Amino acid sequence: MHIVIIGCGRVGSGLAATLASEGHDVVVIDKNRRSFKRLPNDAKITTVVGSGFDRESLIEAGVEKADALAAVTSGDNSNILCARIARENFQIPNVVARIYDPRRAEIYQRLGIPTVATVTWTIEQVRQWLIPKQDRPSWTDATGTLHLIEYPLPASWAGRSLATLNVPGKISLIGVGRAGTVRLDGEQLVGQERDLLHLAVTSDGQAELSSLLGGASA
Repeated sequence: MHIVIIGCGRVGSGLAATLASEGHDVVVIDKNRRSFKRLPNDAKITTVVGSGFDRESLIEAGVEKADALAAVTSGDNSNILCARIARENFQIPNVVARIYDPRRAEIYQRLGIPTVATVTWTIEQVRQWLIPKQDRPSWTDATGTLHLIEYPLPASWAGRSLATLNVPGKISLIGVGRAGTVRLDGEQLVGQERDLLHLAVTSDGQAELSSLLGGASA
């Protein structure tokens, strides 16, 4: 995947290093050239000095072919602006923005932009939005047979009944994250773009879940 990261602070540099180590094509944009010193010397990461909402900087970073973009600068407004440009102007499918004020989260979610506030921030959370993957459980029980999974709803599931995700004895839809809240009435809901599925899946149900979701990304 070609991934653009805007901001090379502690989170941006850590995210870039993680994704690059997994073999992804990573480009980091930052206004301050010295910020790139945070990146590992041995990592294959492309750097661009510039702004995340400057078209020339984005084009240089390969935004036109990007599969995902993370806006993780120190400014809420800058991050949201960058994320909106990525979604609306360049149609990047997987976009996430970091925010410092969690009270704004619901507003941004309604704009169709996943956000992560500092109080709940982890690199793995952002990575999950950039590269959705249903076989990465967030919790596994002591026997190793039951897994809790968070997975962004694939675009192909928008408009479909989420009740059909339930498979007795294998897959159970626990909740649906939507517009900054988690709803527990998933069986009555129709999928919407940017929904986050919360699922309980047995080990022998993981392949079936993958088949149900079509192996698609959000």
